[in-house]
Amino acid sequence: MNILHILTDIPILIVIFTFIFSLIYCFKSYFKVNKNLKEFFAFISTFKKTDLNFRFKEIDEWMSYNPYVSTIWLEFKNTLVFSESVALKGKNNDLTYKEVSSTVQNIQTTVDPLYFFDEEALVKSQYNSKLIGALPTILTGLGPMFTFLNIAIAFGKLDFSSQETILSSVAGLMSSMQTAALVSVFAVSASLIFIMVEKIAFNRLCESELGKVQTTISRLFDNISSEKFLFELLKETKIQNNALSNLMAAMPDHFKIALNAGIAGNLVPYLENLIFGINQLNKGMKDVVKSAGKGDDVDDLF
Repeated sequence: MNILHILTDIPILIVIFTFIFSLIYCFKSYFKVNKNLKEFFAFISTFKKTDLNFRFKEIDEWMSYNPYVSTIWLEFKNTLVFSESVALKGKNNDLTYKEVSSTVQNIQTTVDPLYFFDEEALVKSQYNSKLIGALPTILTGLGPMFTFLNIAIAFGKLDFSSQETILSSVAGLMSSMQTAALVSVFAVSASLIFIMVEKIAFNRLCESELGKVQTTISRLFDNISSEKFLFELLKETKIQNNALSNLMAAMPDHFKIALNAGIAGNLVPYLENLIFGINQLNKGMKDVVKSAGKGDDVDDLF
């Protein structure tokens, strides 16, 4: 049996075409993931932890409108903790800003970023990973299926009617048995080659780029536990409550000082002006009486 006859056998052709289709689908999927991972890495590598507060809107818009990571980013954004600040008035009514937490100075997350940006979300969810995982089994299963099918067909062609037909049918049976065995060989070999090629392609096209993305994301967002952040908030709240208690205790003294200052600054000048006006009125009336010649009676009256 020559090689051309073997390769043109229908079961062997089915195994070969299945193997080629598997490789094409595998590489097409991995190249697509590789392209997306490179674009993602090229974008996030331009950010630094120190300027993330000022450029968060930029990264939020890109992530939200990118279909590759939009769903992951929406879930991850809910775990972010921002460095909030409160406005406080000073003695001269000037505003000063104080951080809510002394440890949260940038954007942090209460959950490990790798929980969201993992291999399942960034790689395997972008293609039918279950199909690629099942292709070696499918290739291996084609071998025994076609082997037993060829054997069944060959036994069905046996003819014991005469000596010549017996020799001819036995020769055909041997040829079919050889083809049936070769189908299993082709199928198992294709399965082993596919497994080896798929692992190498996955490592070079997907896993290496995924590692770069995960490292950059981990460096960009610090991880802080929610319990630690709540403890910091509690500490800052106690400090503010203590300052408020001191202010309430000193309020009566400040009110007394403010009342005295108000009386001294507003009421006293008003009374002085009133007394001055009365004196001027008294002086005017004296002048009028003197001019009328009744100065002695008016003087006695006042």
